[in-house]
Amino acid sequence: MARILCIDYGLKRTGVAVTDPLQIIATGLTTVDSKELISFLKKYFQREPVELIVIGEPKNLDDSDTHATPLVNAIIVKLKKEFPQIPLKTVDERFTSKLAKQAMIEMGMKKKDRRNKRTVDEIAATIMLQEYMLSIS
Repeated sequence: MARILCIDYGLKRTGVAVTDPLQIIATGLTTVDSKELISFLKKYFQREPVELIVIGEPKNLDDSDTHATPLVNAIIVKLKKEFPQIPLKTVDERFTSKLAKQAMIEMGMKKKDRRNKRTVDEIAATIMLQEYMLSIS
């Protein structure tokens, strides 16, 4: 089986998570500078088979768009153009950064380490991917 890859896209940084090849466990992969995302994915897809890209869709509590929604919509267009062979699905990303920060506290991470936004983005992508996997099982 191929992996599922999840993207928590942001203006500066993008968290990336993947499943194992059997699609049982979601694991944080990395955080990349957003401007480097497409080149990172090209290299990753050459090494690993990926059957689906999941990307967080930013929404407000009332389901309206956030300030980040146009940014995510633009990268979705780029992803579909660059990787037309890989299907893409959007998922609700509300509260994932908050959940990531809470998870870091529960894991016992030091306050200094919890301030690292790259780690927050990677964990948020992992949470989104895990929630997606639970929704399809």
